[in-house]
Amino acid sequence: MKFEHLQGSIVAMITPFHGDGSVNFDVLTELLERQIAAGTDGILTLGTTGEYSTMSHEEDAAVVEHTIRVVDGRVPVMVGSGSNCTATQIEKSRLYQSMGADALLLIAPYYNKANAEGMYRHFAETADAVDIPCILYNVPGRTGCSIPVSVVERLSRHPNIAGIKEASGDMSYAMKIARCVGLDFALYSGNDDITVPLMSIGGSGVISVYANVMPAMCHQIVADWLGGDRARALENHLRYLQLMNGLFLEVNPIPVKAAMNMMGLNVGPMRLPLCEMGEANATVLRRTLEEAGLL
Repeated sequence: MKFEHLQGSIVAMITPFHGDGSVNFDVLTELLERQIAAGTDGILTLGTTGEYSTMSHEEDAAVVEHTIRVVDGRVPVMVGSGSNCTATQIEKSRLYQSMGADALLLIAPYYNKANAEGMYRHFAETADAVDIPCILYNVPGRTGCSIPVSVVERLSRHPNIAGIKEASGDMSYAMKIARCVGLDFALYSGNDDITVPLMSIGGSGVISVYANVMPAMCHQIVADWLGGDRARALENHLRYLQLMNGLFLEVNPIPVKAAMNMMGLNVGPMRLPLCEMGEANATVLRRTLEEAGLL
């Protein structure tokens, strides 16, 4: 399925594991079917929420192959191919394109960071190396660096860079890069709690953790806003804001996997260095899920 300025709710999929830490492909199939049945507009695999940073390249490729095969063109599949090594990012991007990915998510170069020109080349050379759309990923809380506004402006003019997942939580920054939004460059919220505010400045939707838990509602909030029923979109956004925030009581994806296990979705554990939630936070999360009618 071709990725063309996709609007809506794109779920940042978790990766389910067996108790021994191996990937649970049977549960992954169930989760993908659950998302599609709920109206999710797109699938992101191997994002931050998918724990790709603790998976081998072989496991990454197996999850991508399985996801693309199960989805079977029913919705677009975006794959996280980012790395802080540009050569590795290009290698992975080419591989996932050859496997049938519809788009790629490229993260800012964490740990080694970069100056503005290095940051630009990191993304531009990757986009030059593939033929499918590339989405920038700005998440300074994870990477230790933000993509400079000037770099976003330059990259927005690249013919193969189709948008940005903005996950800084900084609305001032978001408004500055919103000037780049147009027919060939989209803005996606990377923080569930500010999806509606991001759409109010031209955003096309959300790449969502919350959609793992409530996929139909996440889709509905975005669809209502984009369809003109902004009052209902805001009402539901505020109604479930506490749950959205509850999914970040600890570092993602610990709370969302805990929530899904509480809901009986059997997604299994995290891989170290991530581990189970603290007891106090787990109690708060369970109460939040109960108030949302999910338990």
